[in-house]
Amino acid sequence: MASQVVIVGGGVIGSSVAYFLRASDPTVQVTVIERDPTYARSSSALSAASIRQQFSTPLSVRMSLFGIEFLRSIGERLEVNGERPSIDLHEGGYLFLATAHGEATLRENHALQRGLGADISLLEPAQLQARFPWLNTEDLAAGAFGESGEGWFDGYGLVQALRRKAQALGARYVATEVVGIEREGRRATAVRAANGETYACDVVVNAAGAWSRGIAAMLGIDIPVYARRRSIFNVSSPAKLERAPLLIDPSGVYFRPEGRTYICGTSPSADNDPDDLPLDEVDHALFDDVIWPALAHRVPAFEALRVERCWSGYYEYNVLDQNAIIGCHPDVENCIFANGFSGHGLQQGPATGRGVSELILLGRYETLDLSPLDWARVLEGRPIVEKNVV
Repeated sequence: MASQVVIVGGGVIGSSVAYFLRASDPTVQVTVIERDPTYARSSSALSAASIRQQFSTPLSVRMSLFGIEFLRSIGERLEVNGERPSIDLHEGGYLFLATAHGEATLRENHALQRGLGADISLLEPAQLQARFPWLNTEDLAAGAFGESGEGWFDGYGLVQALRRKAQALGARYVATEVVGIEREGRRATAVRAANGETYACDVVVNAAGAWSRGIAAMLGIDIPVYARRRSIFNVSSPAKLERAPLLIDPSGVYFRPEGRTYICGTSPSADNDPDDLPLDEVDHALFDDVIWPALAHRVPAFEALRVERCWSGYYEYNVLDQNAIIGCHPDVENCIFANGFSGHGLQQGPATGRGVSELILLGRYETLDLSPLDWARVLEGRPIVEKNVV
């Protein structure tokens, strides 16, 4: 059994692993190496911070069902010295909309989600209009709405709460950058850092998010995960939308409430989505040409929108299938990868942390089998087809 675990990356994935490891076995020495303890550039802090069960693959649904259970009980789970963290979880629901072209897929996904216990309602256009009178339903065939278990929260607060609890349980966090990983045969033996220290390991976990490709390269492994910039816009509007959910338009544009304002975004087209674009820049043309027209069409009252602020964060984008890669590569038996979440990391973090800790401590998954996400599909070129990638 592992006695020394080094986790590269202290965002939601790395801190979830650290928390579950120390909560499950206090004898395991856990060192988390995080180069930016302010998390100023981390995906965990810069994302839209939301959770849903509206996926098309059973495993993703199950991971998020555990995710919402975890978030609902965060005060009790992550309490430290009598202080219970709050992440302002708001279960406002996701609303996926479909035109006639996407209706069959929406209905198929809804049947799967309901079968797994997700609280999702399928709504006809008249029902959509009755529940959301501000919505333009003229070109819609149906919508799927999360009645409970879906919504948004404080992503930065979640990471801080996980980190604080992991530290209280005995995990050590080191603020430095990994510069190399030493190997002997099929095993990683130590992690070298920019602070001049070398950290011996029985197991190393790659939880480096958008920077995981560089960590994998230190082990001679090519992982199909790249940093893809996503711009988010905070907008104000004279419109007051009653009971507004996180709405996913058929165009792929989304918005959700953020206090008295709204945040919105979309993914750029595949031919305009290069790797490693600078985070200090925002794709304003995407808002002007794609996001605003789509919002004004779907919510006529949004014709008058004003951008209050905007920022960019990275998706750790798995170019194979936009699903996570979790598990060991056959070339390195004691390095566990937890990368490539492609925008789903915050909501899948708790299930990933629990699963990776089981893999380390027990050598197998005990609660939820994450093996469909392992390296085999990557090496064999068998992508998981997830129809609800946002």
